[in-house]
Amino acid sequence: MDDEELAAFRTRWKQELTTKTEDQRLACAPSSDVPGQSGQGDCKNKYFEDIKNLNKASSPTKSDNGGGCTGDKERVVERKASAESETEDQPEYVSIARSLLDGRTSPLLGRIQEERTRRKRQYHNMTNVCRTSLQKQHQQPEKKVKEGEELLDQLIQDLNEVNDIPFFDVELPYELALKIFQYLNCTELGRCAQVSRAWRGLAEDGVLWFRMCRREGHHQDASVSDSPCWKSSLRDCRNSAKTVCSNWKNRVGSISQLQFELGKVLCDVSSCDGFVLAGYTSGDVRLWDTLHWDSSASYLKTNGLSANSDPRPYVSHVQVNSTVAAAAYVDGCVDLWSTETGGEPIHHYQTPERIQSLFLSPDSPILVSAAGPDIRLEGADDRGYWKTLCKARLPKMVESLVLVPGRVQQSPLVALAAGETVYLLDPQGEGPQTLHSVYDHPITCLDASDSQAAFGVKRAGWGMHDGGNKIHVYSLETCKPVASVGNSLGDFTCINLRDSPPHLLVCGNKDRRVRVFDLRTGSSVASLYAHHLGVTSVQADDWKIVSGGGEGLVCVWEMRMGAKLWEMHNRHPVRHIRFNTSTLVTANIPDDKSPRGACITDDDLTAHRRHRGVVSHYDFSEDALSQDHVLPICRSDYTESHGYNYNIGLAVPYDRLSGSHPSH
Repeated sequence: MDDEELAAFRTRWKQELTTKTEDQRLACAPSSDVPGQSGQGDCKNKYFEDIKNLNKASSPTKSDNGGGCTGDKERVVERKASAESETEDQPEYVSIARSLLDGRTSPLLGRIQEERTRRKRQYHNMTNVCRTSLQKQHQQPEKKVKEGEELLDQLIQDLNEVNDIPFFDVELPYELALKIFQYLNCTELGRCAQVSRAWRGLAEDGVLWFRMCRREGHHQDASVSDSPCWKSSLRDCRNSAKTVCSNWKNRVGSISQLQFELGKVLCDVSSCDGFVLAGYTSGDVRLWDTLHWDSSASYLKTNGLSANSDPRPYVSHVQVNSTVAAAAYVDGCVDLWSTETGGEPIHHYQTPERIQSLFLSPDSPILVSAAGPDIRLEGADDRGYWKTLCKARLPKMVESLVLVPGRVQQSPLVALAAGETVYLLDPQGEGPQTLHSVYDHPITCLDASDSQAAFGVKRAGWGMHDGGNKIHVYSLETCKPVASVGNSLGDFTCINLRDSPPHLLVCGNKDRRVRVFDLRTGSSVASLYAHHLGVTSVQADDWKIVSGGGEGLVCVWEMRMGAKLWEMHNRHPVRHIRFNTSTLVTANIPDDKSPRGACITDDDLTAHRRHRGVVSHYDFSEDALSQDHVLPICRSDYTESHGYNYNIGLAVPYDRLSGSHPSH
């Protein structure tokens, strides 16, 4: 009610309480029920009906001018009958309360009906209490005025309370309730589903579980209509994730060695989204689609210039993403293929010098290459036509470069390391911008995420007093240093910031240790003694670390405990490690690209298998109960006279034609 109605109601209430003739007639009315107790919340819907009935009882009629009590008894009976019936002249707030409780879709209609019966019974008790209080007012009229004012204030306070109306009794639009429920997690939705049928219908809504499934990283490319029950889909995904995690820890799964049997040496390997690309000294480039092993795009043809050369140039660098595969040759040629069709190259260009570094963006068709001090940036437009986006030249030879990820809608950004300087190159800018430069402190490794760039700095010359080799982290937005971590005697050889968990950085060093740093505090989270010939490749996620060393050992670590789960060994240094939730790709690439034949006196330059290198593909999502999906070293029966020597560190089968096992 508004302020004017409230003021009028208070005035009328005080007048009725101070009228002596009305108090006397109300005192003559007999009590038909025993007075009972009532709480504060029961006064909310009863006072207006009580006052109305009291006014009827106190109004004189023509037949009751004598003031007897017989007419009053009849009026009490009429007052009870009128209180039990639904009248049209109820106060406005009573109608609002009843409309809220009598919602068409209320799940508690039975409870509401019981509440009505209870409140009717309390109404009769409250009527008797009011009568008793009015009788006391007749005896003490001066004190009653103050008590009436306190009762009026309590009534107004009760009218303003709505806590006794449960939330699930109020009818909300379905879209509004769904908007509220989308902020709950899986456990909270399960608890809400136990409240009522209406809440269960909201908690079981498919849109909520679809969004939750997307937030946890499952079915990113799916739509709401792709599954009849997204709650079951999320449960299956979680169970599968638990199984895969257990298989990772217990080394259960299938392993495949991706060998390209042409008798040539492996030069470089790259992998992304199920694609594995390898280049060889024969000039051949091989693409494997591990999701579809029979893909026809596996055969990539070389450009005419390199194919007609005799001998054919080696492949120096390879890069692959979900749509494009690229390879650079030692003669300065660069070829690009489509991962969907394969066959002939879709783009080709050549530089006058040998390509020193090549990088392909993992999320966009952008390729950057460096030949000496020259940088060339290539990109594809909306129609798929490739063109040169930018050319630049640095004062020194480029040693490493990376493309900043997550800039699909923006201009590409390249981070380059040349000598002791780190540059940022934006095709739309004026030229390379210096990010970091300290004289006589060469850059040893480089990586970048969508917002930061990290690089290792070698201690040398007059800076030997600075405490050791460091890793500097810069913000790409402000070009200001964010953190400086590390204090080791050896040089940092590899760093992974792109795939690391938030605020963490994993790196490898020549001092045989793998380290994980927290960029917020600058402290070391883990330091693992791993590889006695230095760490060559590393990657980490939220619970595990996979590292590779120069001795050919691949180690899997549990990050929180710092314990080694298992290891696998091959002959050559580990130059590539890439894993996702269920698969792991490792590449052991020989340093010697021109070995002799099977025998030292043999003039055949065809490389023996032990000199070729190997690409291994691990799949931990396979059925653990299947014998074919157990790692080969675990399937050995220890009775064979050839093959493995049953040591986990010697997991590579030797060639049967060699006649004897080579020593390590």
